[in-house]
Amino acid sequence: MITAQQLEGLDPHVRQAMLSLMSEVAARDEQLRAKDALIEQRERDAAFKQALIDKLTHELAVLKRMKFGATSEKFAGSAEQKSLLQDTLDEDLAELDREIKRLGAHGDADGDKAGKKTPKRQALPAHLPRRDVHHEPASTVCGCGCQMQRIGEDVAEKLDYQPGIFTVERHVRGKWACRRCEKLVQAAVPAHVIDKGIPTAGLLAQVLVAKFLDHLPLYRQEAVFERAGHLIARSTLAQWVGECGAQLQPLVQALADELRRHAVLHADETPVAMLKPGNGKTHRAYMWSYCTPSSNPMRAVVFDFSETRNGENVRDFLQLDTPRAWKGTLVTDGFSGYRACVDKGVTSAQCMAHARRKFHELWVNHDSQVGRQALRFHRVLFLIEREIEELPATDRRRIRQRKSRRVLAVFHRWLIAQRQLVPPGSATMKAIDFYEDWYVKPLTEVDSQKNLIAGREPQNVRCRTRTNFYPCRLVDPTPHAAYAPIALAGSRFATRPI
Repeated sequence: MITAQQLEGLDPHVRQAMLSLMSEVAARDEQLRAKDALIEQRERDAAFKQALIDKLTHELAVLKRMKFGATSEKFAGSAEQKSLLQDTLDEDLAELDREIKRLGAHGDADGDKAGKKTPKRQALPAHLPRRDVHHEPASTVCGCGCQMQRIGEDVAEKLDYQPGIFTVERHVRGKWACRRCEKLVQAAVPAHVIDKGIPTAGLLAQVLVAKFLDHLPLYRQEAVFERAGHLIARSTLAQWVGECGAQLQPLVQALADELRRHAVLHADETPVAMLKPGNGKTHRAYMWSYCTPSSNPMRAVVFDFSETRNGENVRDFLQLDTPRAWKGTLVTDGFSGYRACVDKGVTSAQCMAHARRKFHELWVNHDSQVGRQALRFHRVLFLIEREIEELPATDRRRIRQRKSRRVLAVFHRWLIAQRQLVPPGSATMKAIDFYEDWYVKPLTEVDSQKNLIAGREPQNVRCRTRTNFYPCRLVDPTPHAAYAPIALAGSRFATRPI
């Protein structure tokens, strides 16, 4: 850089030319700095727009897969895939690979489906009633004139089905009188689900099973009954359904009380469309499901309907504001409505399957290597759970401490390293942040003797029409046979505690 003293010794014309050149250089430097700033700004804008494009592309791919793609979230890891871990994690990853192979030898929970088997005809159930149809020759006299003797028979069983047939159950109560003292004795009227109504418990069970389990609306049942020989108006059927719900309410309350005696519960909420006259459209309501873990010997699930998604619904069901407040571990999907329960003494444990789903979306929609590697970590965790699911609680905790906790620690370190490499605002960063926000929760489940690392049980019994009979299906695969006596029992216990 030329100083002022150096300029003083120059010829005036040269000095003027130098000053002019220096002024031009300074102006160009200023222009370059402005252009550099503009380039940086445009690069930031381009990065932001690219992140937005990636985000929208990811969301579009997720929506397309939800509408048109497969719903399965199974993942089959590839042995040839390149490791994404840093050098410090290579040893841990090698150990995880050995763990996958060892556990996979006992059956891969996420592997390819078994080859399609050729169906074989099964013997007809022995409990079905049999009706013999005999077929004998027109003549049993031999051509030689001798009478033939029966030496055996061939039996072939055919399966038949007879559509619903109405029968009338006549309740005849005899009247007995003493002619001497004129005393009259008559049996009491037996208990019925609907007082002075015509349906038996069996008919009501058929209506409920057809509506809630077989997806048969009442207007279709009306047509079915008409074909069977007796028309029952759908308005009458609707009254019967409502009355059965009222009669079964004591049993629902008893089941909820039994559910609250367990130390570990799973909870989930499902949106349902609710008719609200006058609005011109359906209202978004929610069905909350609470159930025991699949490892619990006592399987139970209770559905609680609410018009809102407020956390008050959970607090009310668990009676957290009463002296009988439930104290235990609640496994959820991380919805903020459950957080208020923590302040009431409830231990929160969030579901690993929900965190895994974020990485599965990355892998299935974008073939993301980060998503693929994250799925491999989760695969190890679920294989460990599959291996210990039948073990006693103390053994499950011991194995989790020895295996699962170490896998989670390696996974956590790997996520921290990957977060430094992905662009801000991307779907990958959101998946990592979603997991990091509740990293301590999986450790809570690993430390527990009773918890499961995944809380997908409520989703498996998600409260749509076909699963409203799930409490019965947990203990009896024939809901019609189970609900007929239950409905009748509900009418008897409606006025006294169970």
